[in-house]
Amino acid sequence: MDSAQADQTNAFLAVLETGSFTAAGRKLGRDGSVISRRVAALETRLGIRLLERSTRRVSATEAGARLQARIGEAHEILRVAEDEARSMAQTPTGLLRISLPAGFGRRWVAPRLPEFLARYPALEVECSLSDRYVDLIAERYDVGLRIGRLEDSRLLAKPLSTMQRLLCASPAWVRSHGRLTHPRELAHKSCIGFTPLSTWPIWHLHRRGEHHAVRINAQLSTDDVDTVIHAAMAGAGIMLGADWLVGPELCEGKLVRVLPAWTVSDNEKLSIVRASRRNEPAKTRAFVDWLSALFQQPPWRDT
Repeated sequence: MDSAQADQTNAFLAVLETGSFTAAGRKLGRDGSVISRRVAALETRLGIRLLERSTRRVSATEAGARLQARIGEAHEILRVAEDEARSMAQTPTGLLRISLPAGFGRRWVAPRLPEFLARYPALEVECSLSDRYVDLIAERYDVGLRIGRLEDSRLLAKPLSTMQRLLCASPAWVRSHGRLTHPRELAHKSCIGFTPLSTWPIWHLHRRGEHHAVRINAQLSTDDVDTVIHAAMAGAGIMLGADWLVGPELCEGKLVRVLPAWTVSDNEKLSIVRASRRNEPAKTRAFVDWLSALFQQPPWRDT
């Protein structure tokens, strides 16, 4: 409905409410003749007479009364919709769409989602776990987790934690091949490659100003973090993985550190991202606050 049509409808309703064109004009701040022309235009547009005009009072025809009732129903629907929208700004409710990195999400977010849902029973959560780049705005996600550098400047990011990369292998592999003492030895050892790594197939190691870039010899390479860690635990070679991936396995002795005195690449950030904080719905704020508390002390370092 454009502004002219809205003016016609408002004039029609005002006439029925006040009983005359003159009174409707006073109500709307217009001359009675303007109100009369607007109602006439509405009748012409709809192709039916809506008002019965007499010298004493204006009343609705059958079509006019039905139109008035339908407009009242539409206004009530709009009022309810606005109340629901207003409520969503105050109370976490409705559908929350979340995008998570697959491996990280499976380990550290998905197992805790029932706890979040129990806290907010009016919420529904749709959770997508994928390692592909997800355009939150185009794909209509409310919130997402990102690891590493953020490429999309349209998103509002809140850093949650840092992640350290570690070199690891199984205890059996270390017993069989011996402990490494220098990064240059990596070039002659069987390693497990993670192809999405930005520097693949180069691993960068640092120690007190010393830097070594090593091209690894990967008998097995994959784009899946679970394949990497399972292969390493099975003795397939040395893996490079974030502490969130290998923390529990290191604690349980299923993996051991390789070259622990060396820093592998730079630490990466874990960030929660969303389109905007302006007029943010309560459901998004609730999830951001919950995740912030969850990762205030990274759980993979408590294992």
